[in-house]
Amino acid sequence: MNSRIKLVMKSGKADLGYKAAVKNMRRSKAKMVLISNNCPPLRRSEVEYLAMLAKTSVHHYNGDNSALGTACGKHFNCSILTITDAGDSDILTAKE
Repeated sequence: MNSRIKLVMKSGKADLGYKAAVKNMRRSKAKMVLISNNCPPLRRSEVEYLAMLAKTSVHHYNGDNSALGTACGKHFNCSILTITDAGDSDILTAKE
């Protein structure tokens, strides 16, 4: 999964953070949302609910927020990653 995330960050379009995720789901631009396993439960349930309304797929990332931030190639923590364009990656069709 980490290699697919890196490919999305290089060739596709993705946004980091809760506010960007909510904004993209309300505009129906989000294709997939990745949520880290230590995201607060209230925030996780709100993002899952908005994703269900926007018909966006949700993937629960197996690492914590620092691992998700590192997988994105950033030097900070990130609990929610929103993919708006997959680019050359097959992350939207792959099941793990």
